[in-house]
Formats: sequence, structure tokens, C-alpha cells
Amino acid sequence: MADSSTASIQDLVAQVSQVNSLMPISDQEFDRMRSLIYSKFGINLSLEKRSLLVGRLQKILRAEGFSSFNDYYDHLLSEKSGRGLSKLVDHVSTNHTYFYRESAHFEYFRQHALPETIARLKKAGSRDLRIWCAGCSSGEEAYTLLMLMQEVLGSEYGNFDAGLLATDISDRILATARTGIYPSERIEPLPDPLKRKYFTRHDRDRVQVVEGIRREAVFRRFNLMNAQFPFRKPFHIIFCRNVMIYFDRQTRDALVRRFHAATETGGYLFIGHSETLGRDQPLYDYLIPAAYRKKRP
Repeated sequence: MADSSTASIQDLVAQVSQVNSLMPISDQEFDRMRSLIYSKFGINLSLEKRSLLVGRLQKILRAEGFSSFNDYYDHLLSEKSGRGLSKLVDHVSTNHTYFYRESAHFEYFRQHALPETIARLKKAGSRDLRIWCAGCSSGEEAYTLLMLMQEVLGSEYGNFDAGLLATDISDRILATARTGIYPSERIEPLPDPLKRKYFTRHDRDRVQVVEGIRREAVFRRFNLMNAQFPFRKPFHIIFCRNVMIYFDRQTRDALVRRFHAATETGGYLFIGHSETLGRDQPLYDYLIPAAYRKKRP
């Protein structure tokens, strides 16, 4: 049996061999792949992301028998089912999130945005509460919003046509979200009452969101780069956090205009703390960092 030092050397050699075996990508191939990813998904890959792109796509190229990135690119253009592009975005998109991330937004949602929205609906004699979690990743944000909705509405929750739409472009990450199963340590940032009330033990190392919350989330694949959003009614509250950091200014501005069209007058838009709409933009009023309200006429 090899000792630990020998094993470490073998691991290092394996890692170097893997790097050296990466399929090369020419400048032209990188530009073609980068332009395709930008046009389809809005993700703006800089030159510094070249090695990252190659590393993430190696398994696809080798598993599916492509001899070069040009062959892969041509396949993506000619393939009609959309499965190739879906697999591509699964590999190039980043899905980093956790429960109660940027907690000030959840507190504002619980204390202000949601109660005010409910009051307006009641005044108008409506029970149709529409909330969208865009770029939902593995579901932590969507489930947190649903927990808070049930906390705020209490026994009234059943009187509303509530629930929540949660969308992402990655089929793979949506499959994870639908299970509602997470490592136990992932829920640590949540307030203790929410942890106790809305999770059950799945196995020794994992917990699962209770079925009563899971059934209220509608997870769908959706590309935010669609020129028009297909929703019949606008939303009262939209969360789209830490998604636009991957977009350039032109793409961000166009997406914000589409969000604006899909938001009720007086409705709310929450974005990531590393993102901004700018104080001089004409569409939304600034509330707190990275939280805005659609201007009233």
C-alpha cells in the first residue's frame, strides 16, 4: 500500500496530466463559443474565463465524441431539440446560493413589501398574490420566500391564490431544487423557528423542506434573455438576485426594462447587493440597497 506522501504525489501527477490533456481551443473557437453563450444566455465571458470555459466543457466534448470546439459549436447551431444548449448552460452557469443570503432583503420582504402588497390586494378585493423568483438556482431563495409568506399570512394563506413561480435556465439545478433536499449545514443561516418548522430530517447528513412548502413552488425552466416575457399578469414582487452580475450593461438594462413591464405598478424588484440599477434610472424608486419599487404614474 502506498504511503500518504506517495499518494499525494500520484494525485498531483494526475491533476497535471488532466490539465495537459485539455482539448485546445483557438482564438476563433473561443470567440465563437463566447458569442453563442452571450447571444443565448446573456452571460458575458471575458478573456480571463477562457481556461474556465475549456475546463467546464471538456466532459461534454469527450463524452459526445467532438474532435474540436468548432465541431461542438456547429452541432449546437444545427441541433433542433435544444438539449445541446441546455447542457451547455448547465456547465457554464454558476449556481452559488444559500439560505437567507443577503438577509436584509428577506427582512424587508417580511416586514414591508409583503404586508403592504397584501393590504393593497385586500383593499382591491383581490386574493391573487403573484411572486416570481427569477434565477432561482437550487431553490433556497424560493423556499425561504414561501416560508415567510406562510409566516406573514398565517391562517389566511389558504384564502389567497399564492404560491410562487421559481425559474432558472438550468434543468440540472431545477431538478435539485424540486427535491428540496439540502446538506444540514446549508440551513444554518436561517432563523431557528424557520428551521424547526419547515424542515424534516431526510437522512443523517441532509434535511428536506416540508411537503407543504415544496408543493407551493412552481419550478420552471426559463431564459431571461427571451425578448418578451410570456406572463399574462404582472408580478407584485420579483426577486432576481446575483444574476445580472454576469451580464454587461446593455444586457442588464434590457432585462430591467422587461422586469419593469412584468411588474405591477407599485410592485417590488430585489436584485443582488453587488448589483445596482443606478440612482438616476427612471423606472424604479430606490428603497434600500438593491431593493426597488416600480414608480407610480
